[in-house]
Amino acid sequence: MESCKTKYPILLVHGMGFRDEPICYWGRIPKALRKHGAEVYFGVQEANADIERNARLLAERLKRLLAETGAEKVNVIAHSKGGMETRFLISTLKMGGHIASLTTISTPHNGSAAMDWLMKFKPIMKLIGVGTDFFKRLGGDKKPDTYRCFEQLTTGYMRHFNENVPDDPRVLYRSCAFLMKHWYSDLIMSVPYIGVRLLNGRSDGFLTPPEVTHGEHRGTFTGAGIRGMSHCDEADLRRMRCGVRNIDTGEVFPDVTDMYIKLVSELKERGL
Repeated sequence: MESCKTKYPILLVHGMGFRDEPICYWGRIPKALRKHGAEVYFGVQEANADIERNARLLAERLKRLLAETGAEKVNVIAHSKGGMETRFLISTLKMGGHIASLTTISTPHNGSAAMDWLMKFKPIMKLIGVGTDFFKRLGGDKKPDTYRCFEQLTTGYMRHFNENVPDDPRVLYRSCAFLMKHWYSDLIMSVPYIGVRLLNGRSDGFLTPPEVTHGEHRGTFTGAGIRGMSHCDEADLRRMRCGVRNIDTGEVFPDVTDMYIKLVSELKERGL
């Protein structure tokens, strides 16, 4: 039961739209990792702050965490926009010496073609941003900027980001992609899935595999049964047991938590 007892603690960094409290963003995953020996902590950054603000909040969190645990580094697992915030933390905020690895789960490293299309309707997106910011403040965000977050998901922004936020050679970068099998794999994600499918191919409801690949590609995952893995499923937001298959290797996991156990056990095997 110590397959996930890594040298460095695990820091889980959530994506856009949610927080780590009062309800855990990561569903059953932290408990499963701890059961197998991992030391798990959370990023606790804001839900809809822009990349720069959340990266600075992560830097403050990381400094406190290192002081409290005595650890020299952490292994980060980040979902969606959280991966971009962690990359900014590593390179621009010069915290790479304290990050052993970054494993990203459907992070739009290369931007989203779907967001490019949506941003053609700027007045509507700005209105959505204003309304969302109001509710995010009620939820605890001090400086939400949803419209800016939308801008930071575009392919143009991410080209600029990748040019100015280079990888740190001291850090192991890994990425995972996910796919829904049908529009009805996840009814909440069905409409965006159809839109992305028409525009840019198969996706997890938001992002296609080429949009999220960065560093060492650990595979493209989908459901082991008739349904696939949506952007919600891959972080276990629904707390629903779901078999997972790695399309690239053929490996099958009984549940999404087992996939995370494998990802963390690989870090242990590499001495991280």
